[in-house]
Amino acid sequence: MLVQRLGAPSDFDPLLERVRDARIVMIGEATHGTYDFYRLREQLTRRLIAECGFSFVAVEGDWPDCDRVHRSVTAAPGGIVEPLVALERFERWPTWMWANAEVARFSGWLRAWNAQRPQGQRAGFHGLDVYSLWESMQAIFDYLGEEDPAGLEVAQDAYRCFEPYGRRPEEYGIASRFVSSRCEEEVVRLLARTREQALADGPDRFSTWQNAEVVAGAERYYRAMVAGGPESWNIRDVHMQDTLDRLLDRYGRGARGVVWAHNTHVGDARATDMTAEGMVNIGQLARERHGADAVVLVGFGCYQGAVIAAPRWGSPAE
Repeated sequence: MLVQRLGAPSDFDPLLERVRDARIVMIGEATHGTYDFYRLREQLTRRLIAECGFSFVAVEGDWPDCDRVHRSVTAAPGGIVEPLVALERFERWPTWMWANAEVARFSGWLRAWNAQRPQGQRAGFHGLDVYSLWESMQAIFDYLGEEDPAGLEVAQDAYRCFEPYGRRPEEYGIASRFVSSRCEEEVVRLLARTREQALADGPDRFSTWQNAEVVAGAERYYRAMVAGGPESWNIRDVHMQDTLDRLLDRYGRGARGVVWAHNTHVGDARATDMTAEGMVNIGQLARERHGADAVVLVGFGCYQGAVIAAPRWGSPAE
């Protein structure tokens, strides 16, 4: 066994030798929000981008929030100049998962690094997750209102279907179990419309398509969540892997991606007891789709110290 002390960016040299030819590098964390994991992941990712030519970072976060950061770090037209300001606009709990000092420092570095390169060669920052149903709907409205007014009716049909449940999509999932309260047809129409528009070039069209994919994934996720079992987990991780694949296609031939997510997502589920529970994850899916040699999985573990935790989802952290 090789033991390598990590104290400086140069200490990652043996790992960089391992990942130099990989198309995807997934970097985990044993707990969300732990400073040490974020600091080491930031140092490693800087080298992957600057020395190995990786094209983007995709995180276990919401697409609309991360898209504001992406527009900032790539200096896209209309983007927020200061990445920290974009991070401060994260709204869904836990905001500290990505809106923290370490991600702000990395985003500032990425904007400065990108400023030295043409727009088409700048490294991006994207969200993979499926939770932002309402935020993604709003982003779709904003785009269609300016670029495709004829498509607003399709979006409004989907919105009206979810509207009775307010901003509590879990209540939609509960209702769909007992009454005929499913928004699948409206969401499929919306997805088809935005996918068709995205075939034309333009980052705004691609982002709108991705927001529609989030709405479709969220509809399936919340409907499956109330039934229990592995299906909702699998829907979420398949959505994240599909998003990663769309990004690789979007960035073009030779594109390479870095993923930041929890160990349970980036580790290969086939090597754990997740398989016995009928669960898959993006570490497994990426290897199945791209080949084991093209995907490197890096996990982080704990020994001693303190972490932020909460007794229930959404409750105050301690």
